Amino acid sequence: MKTLLITLVLLFAGSSVVSAEQSSQSDVIVTVDSTNFRFSPSDVTVQEGQAVRFVWSGQALGHNAVANDGLFDSGEPERDVDYRFVFENGTVGVHTFVCEPHESMGMVGTVTVEAAPPVVVEEQETVETPALSLLSSLTLLAFVAVFRRPAGE
Repeated sequence: MKTLLITLVLLFAGSSVVSAEQSSQSDVIVTVDSTNFRFSPSDVTVQEGQAVRFVWSGQALGHNAVANDGLFDSGEPERDVDYRFVFENGTVGVHTFVCEPHESMGMVGTVTVEAAPPVVVEEQETVETPALSLLSSLTLLAFVAVFRRPAGE
């Protein structure tokens, strides 16, 4: 019993690790290019449910990524950033973002969010099992009761 419990715990723990790894593998990464005044790539396309990660480190200047529509904000400009934003259902459209200190120098970008593909639900086959009617069940119970009666009665 203890072995079965440990196995179940490991299975559930392993499945959550795999799903976290799979979700981060589909992230779109946006960095800062070598000029230090451009996002790279500056225009990305994702589907609902997908994430964009803004990642840079060791930059000479601090940067951030802030959506003009307020949808996301990586915070104050920093030289080292690893900010992840998931575009949930309902975020379809084009979202312009900027680096606040360098917007006037053209450090802008867009995230185009497309609708997630529809989820196809397969119909499951229903298996009909024969059922006894209430009258048949009572008759069967009476029959069993008569034959299970002790011989002395």
